[in-house]
Amino acid sequence: MKRNATAVWTGSLKEGAGKLTTQSTTLENTQYSFKSRFEEGVGTNPEELVAAAHSGCFTMQLSAYISEGGFEIESIETKCDINLVEGTIIESHLTVTAKVKGIANEAFQELVTKAEKNCPISKLFNTEISTTATLV
Repeated sequence: MKRNATAVWTGSLKEGAGKLTTQSTTLENTQYSFKSRFEEGVGTNPEELVAAAHSGCFTMQLSAYISEGGFEIESIETKCDINLVEGTIIESHLTVTAKVKGIANEAFQELVTKAEKNCPISKLFNTEISTTATLV
């Protein structure tokens, strides 16, 4: 399986602007800029998209592990915070809240750790990954 996205940028770093388009066209000529990345401009930015990719990938991986264990998932919600410092992503932190019928917290935490280490986006990163997980 291969997926793709295209970025087109015009102008200088600070005054220029870009557009992102994904293969699925979920993003289609979506605006991004220096302001949307480092200030409060309109549009998306690479770190926000990385956070979306990591939270989505992790959540699907956790869902697979929970289902394999024979538990019924009511919901899983994952927020990802990407920490960019001096041009380097130094951390991806996942905050997970899940409703799963019949699972003990200890078993849930083990599956969270397993998903954190094994989702394809986690494997892609060369940074610290941490997780806070709550079973409700």
